[in-house]
Amino acid sequence: MATSRTFGPEREAEPAKEARVVGSELVDTYTVYIIQVTDGSHEWTVKHRYSDFHDLHEKLVAERKIDKNLLPPKKIIGKNSRSLVEKREKDLEVYLQKLLAAFPGVTPRVLAHFLHFHFYEINGITAALAEELFEKGEQLLGAGEVFAIGPLQLYAVTEQLQQGKPTCASGDAKTDLGHILDFTCRLKYLKVSGTEGPFGTSNIQEQLLPFDLSIFKSLHQVEISHCDAQHIRGLVASKPTLATLSVRFSATSMKEVLVPEASEFDEWEPEGTALEGPVTAVIPTWQALTTLDLSHNSISEIDESVKLIPKIEFLDLSHNGLLVVDNLQHLYNLVHLDLSYNKLSSLEGLHTKLGNIKTLNLAGNLLESLSGLHKLYSLVNLDLRDNRIEQMEEVRSIGSLPCLEHVSLLNNPLSIIPDYRTKVLAQFGERASEVCLDDTVTTEKELDTVEVLKAIQKAKEVKSKLSNPEKRGGEDSRLSAAPCIRPSSSPPTVAPASASLPQPILSNQGNRVCILLLVEPHSPAWASWLGWGWGRRASTSFQGQTQGGQCLLQAGPRGGTRGRGAWPDASCCLLGEDSRLL
Repeated sequence: MATSRTFGPEREAEPAKEARVVGSELVDTYTVYIIQVTDGSHEWTVKHRYSDFHDLHEKLVAERKIDKNLLPPKKIIGKNSRSLVEKREKDLEVYLQKLLAAFPGVTPRVLAHFLHFHFYEINGITAALAEELFEKGEQLLGAGEVFAIGPLQLYAVTEQLQQGKPTCASGDAKTDLGHILDFTCRLKYLKVSGTEGPFGTSNIQEQLLPFDLSIFKSLHQVEISHCDAQHIRGLVASKPTLATLSVRFSATSMKEVLVPEASEFDEWEPEGTALEGPVTAVIPTWQALTTLDLSHNSISEIDESVKLIPKIEFLDLSHNGLLVVDNLQHLYNLVHLDLSYNKLSSLEGLHTKLGNIKTLNLAGNLLESLSGLHKLYSLVNLDLRDNRIEQMEEVRSIGSLPCLEHVSLLNNPLSIIPDYRTKVLAQFGERASEVCLDDTVTTEKELDTVEVLKAIQKAKEVKSKLSNPEKRGGEDSRLSAAPCIRPSSSPPTVAPASASLPQPILSNQGNRVCILLLVEPHSPAWASWLGWGWGRRASTSFQGQTQGGQCLLQAGPRGGTRGRGAWPDASCCLLGEDSRLL
């Protein structure tokens, strides 16, 4: 692995560059020579055939007046023979070493490109970047596009500035370092993307190189990936202007990104807070930052550095190693939070930290209970897929949330329960039609089933109250008149109806719906039913009796013909004394 050079004011002398021909390979009908170039601790390989050497030599003879006889001569017959190739390898290596020795300061442009200095060597990289920005810089700034650059390029610019050399040592105005500095001062959108493993044909671990971002003075948006956050300097210089920041595959803690200088102080507090106790530093906040993406890192806790981002509205901490949710009470403006694919197992007290949250992604965690979500009254979107939720009762914790519109529970154990969708939707009561479950719009048929499930549940509750002697007296005092049909030998009487009975429900299919509850079963004698009927035809009447465990129902519109059994278009649900659907 290549180690980086000194990153600071004290630097070692620039090492001499070397080029060795380390081998060759036959490609089709010609031989390609493998060149290993060394620049300090950095090494890379370049491949060229003999004709490339010849073209290089012709240009250097014309431009730099080097010796015409310095390059080994061509050979037509037996040019690919092993003995000739081995001799030519040695001669070409001597040729390259003499060229590098002849130009110890600034390497000629044609030789630098031949040895791929514009990809791997500091001066070559900055010269190529300066020329690119000289030609296209104004166009890129005018278009407002994101400018992509690699860590190796930023490292080269940083090193070049540290050297204190003239900004245009080569004498070519197009390669003047000033073109880079002018561009970076005005750039608004920056993307820095490293590579995993060695860069190109080199041994350079690009993601481990240090670089300084303080040359950027007007950044509004920054994306950084596959870099080492501990080696990034100068990002805090963009605090006054930066609105969106993304650092992925780069950090082990939030502090590394938000307050890298914290390691220098024992105690620190954000600017503008009341100081209590000994404080060794006051740190300015990220006053313009509203969106922060720290996903796909190795962050294990939400530390106190969040105090420095008080205006954050969108926070993405997905794909990390978080065990608990902490310190988010400092983010008063937070409305969108992504904590998916972490290691969260509890949500207790979450409402005390997320008062104004609207979108919450908790997918891919270890959650079994949703009890901590019941007071997130502003929540609109909730993703709970890929967790360990088994009990339908857990959904009740979110069923009463007044603003919730989108819920996802896919790939939880409860999602394989029969009639899973309607049972979940039933937990939302009168708001079932407003909830989109698992990215699927609720159908009219599902809503009808939900209404029936809700009525059955209500009937069970009423039965429970009526069967409780202690409560029955109190219930009787609050009952209003409702028809109760007894055997024909007995005159009709008025049966009590609880004030808590289900309210009329409009069937989405226009069908009649009835719920029948056995009040005083006397098997095998006749028993009375207390029945409720509702639907789009509110005048529908219901009569019911039982004998020997059988249910007899008469239903029909007011003034119409009545007959035993439900009308063909009627949908009836009968609830027996054991609270089972008959």
